[in-house]
Amino acid sequence: MRQCFFLSILNAQSDDVRWKKALQTGININQASFSDNWKGGGVNSIALGTFFNAKAAYSDNNKISWDNDLQLAYGFIENKGQSSRKSTDRIFFDSKLGYKIAAKWNLFASMNFASQFDAGFEYKNDSVGIDHETLISKFMAPGYLTSSLGLEYKPVEYFWTRFGVGTLRQTFVIDTTLYRTVPKNYGIKIGKTLRNEIAFQFIASFDRDIAKNLNFKTRFSALSAYENLGAIVSRLDANLTAKVNKFINVNLALVVLNDLDMDSKVQYSQFFSLGILYSFSQFKEK
Repeated sequence: MRQCFFLSILNAQSDDVRWKKALQTGININQASFSDNWKGGGVNSIALGTFFNAKAAYSDNNKISWDNDLQLAYGFIENKGQSSRKSTDRIFFDSKLGYKIAAKWNLFASMNFASQFDAGFEYKNDSVGIDHETLISKFMAPGYLTSSLGLEYKPVEYFWTRFGVGTLRQTFVIDTTLYRTVPKNYGIKIGKTLRNEIAFQFIASFDRDIAKNLNFKTRFSALSAYENLGAIVSRLDANLTAKVNKFINVNLALVVLNDLDMDSKVQYSQFFSLGILYSFSQFKEK
């Protein structure tokens, strides 16, 4: 239903050349099984992941532009003898209104939202090997709403950078009991559900086919609150997608996250998958 709703938005302006649209969606499946006497070792497992990415951009070819980017992903893995566990979970939406002031420069106002669909758990074995799960996150715990004003540099269609000199970052943790398992409570005072920060934000984005049937997409963001400029929150998302044929793809994804309100160490995740892909794009490289 979510995909059908967004597709209707994309098709609403199908006859308007001022709109450009792109869509990428698919499902990835990984499976392994072993006989009872398999001497090489291994655990029967199955993993399933789905994703939906969509872009819609408006330009009047003069001054005004409006760019929208939606990214949804959810996946799980189930190993024999263990409960089902998430492998990926992301909700991200970014909307930016631009006003051209020079050939490659825009004034912009933007809003983006990030959270997750499902509850997240930390898994640990006790002294006798029994597996225990601890709730550490859920939808809107945390959730982030970031509004920003500033300058955008866009020399080509597939690359841009933003300098958000006036940025409001709002962190939500709607579960006021989560501090019991997450002592830092994602930077929010215990008993509160919202934290506001005035900050400077820098974002750089690259999305291009670097070879035939090979797409590379990356986005780097860094945000620093003016009250503590040394505490920089940064995130790098990188995704390499190779199309084997019209519907089969190989995907490699990497996320690197540094946020002291979550953990004192850098966090990272990596995914490699083979799956079914459908995509189209009206964006042209220049």
